[in-house]
Amino acid sequence: MTDTPARLLQLLSLLQTPREWPGSELADRLEVSRRTVRRDIDRLRDLGYPVQATMGAEGGYRLVAGKAMPPLVLDDEEAVAIAVGLRAGAGHAVEGIEEASVRALAKLEQVLPSRLRHQVATLQAATIPLTSGDGASIDPLTLTVMAGAATGHERLRFGYRAGDGTPSKRLVEPYRLVSTGRRWYLVAYDIDREDWRTFRVDRVSEPFATGARFVPRGLPTGNAADFIRQSMHALGNGRQEPVRLAVTFEAPAEFVAARLPASLGTPVATGEHSCRMEADVRDSLEWLGVRLAMVDCEFAVEQPPQLVDFLTSLGARIGRAVTPPE
Repeated sequence: MTDTPARLLQLLSLLQTPREWPGSELADRLEVSRRTVRRDIDRLRDLGYPVQATMGAEGGYRLVAGKAMPPLVLDDEEAVAIAVGLRAGAGHAVEGIEEASVRALAKLEQVLPSRLRHQVATLQAATIPLTSGDGASIDPLTLTVMAGAATGHERLRFGYRAGDGTPSKRLVEPYRLVSTGRRWYLVAYDIDREDWRTFRVDRVSEPFATGARFVPRGLPTGNAADFIRQSMHALGNGRQEPVRLAVTFEAPAEFVAARLPASLGTPVATGEHSCRMEADVRDSLEWLGVRLAMVDCEFAVEQPPQLVDFLTSLGARIGRAVTPPE
């Protein structure tokens, strides 16, 4: 192999396998001399890859953790597997990883060959993820198109369905994508309405970047997450006024926290196998009741009294549903 860049990429791909490679094996794989392998190792180090060498008759090399994340070299199967995983994480607004998933997915799909994009799309179409999220699932392509337009400062066109079902066409300057843990929102400047708007991404259809560049405007609040919160408050977001939620669980705090969205508060341990949670919430009583029941442990609602009444009624209905008629 005489093509040095291609040889370096192949060498890097081998080293990214978590094992130690004897110099003789690398030389055989690359069809070069051991001296050439040593020179190529030095080139990778100059590029910032932390390659560690071990002494001995054979000598060996392995890639170790460094101070910064170097570029990765992936084979076809690895690239497809990562893209599918990122699509799952992005499309269901998994709290804590959703925004990072979209950024990584946008970068990866930008450089994926068309044949690998087809494999990713085919695999995702043939599988159904079982998730615990409560928001609507989103086509990851919609997210990556929006993320790419926001990053590249390109105007974006898409169809939009309002809460009452009214359809419209929008031309916007995308600013940021924001995940609430249950839903995705786009913060953007609406060209036709000459004002800032928030859009629920699950109501967006056929988005495409126009290619027309724009100079980013300053957001009134200076923070996309705060802008979303203010918009939700102004519109009521279809939810009731804030109520105080107080619940005790007969389960460890870690168990409960893993099964509830962070918006409902942080469980505080009251014992080895018990905890208590308090928060001001705006969610509907129906959603709160069902969500608490899904924790899969004994619990008792202290506040609000309306939720206690709802759960009492719900429990009675469920009991009647499973009681055979006399």
